[in-house]
Amino acid sequence: MLEDERGSFRQWFEYEKISSVTGLDFSVAQANLSESKRGVVRGIHYSLARGGQAKFVTCVTGEINDFIVDIRPNSETYGKFASVNLKGGDGQTVLISAGLGHGFISLLERSTIAYLVTSPYSPSEEFAINPFDPEIGINWGFPVSDLLLSQRDLTAQSLFECLVSGRLPSKI
Repeated sequence: MLEDERGSFRQWFEYEKISSVTGLDFSVAQANLSESKRGVVRGIHYSLARGGQAKFVTCVTGEINDFIVDIRPNSETYGKFASVNLKGGDGQTVLISAGLGHGFISLLERSTIAYLVTSPYSPSEEFAINPFDPEIGINWGFPVSDLLLSQRDLTAQSLFECLVSGRLPSKI
């Protein structure tokens, strides 16, 4: 990051660096911005688009706890999650591979997330897992009564229900 009296500049995505470190051909198909109020939970979302959908995520303003869930049935870490705290201006990013679920909670009154994805939005290939699924066991850090979710996320199926219905990634 470069800083001077005017402010700062940072390059938050570099194709060559991502490719050389991960071996992933992260070709950007879409760039998204999401703004959320404190206590908003978004996710757990995933795509079954051909070739999957990887995401490259950063927090532009505010602060979030970002959750990455392994929803690949044949994986050793199936049903497990990792979390990363991202703060606006800290320069941290998260690369989420295809085949993983993604969700986050906004910790401040306004949090803006920028993320790049490797496949465009396709409603027929986009799915959600209930963020309160006890099999996954995410503690969102707030009382449930203080959380705000979309109807889609509130009524999403459990990880097990998605597995039984054949709506999880079939490859690792």
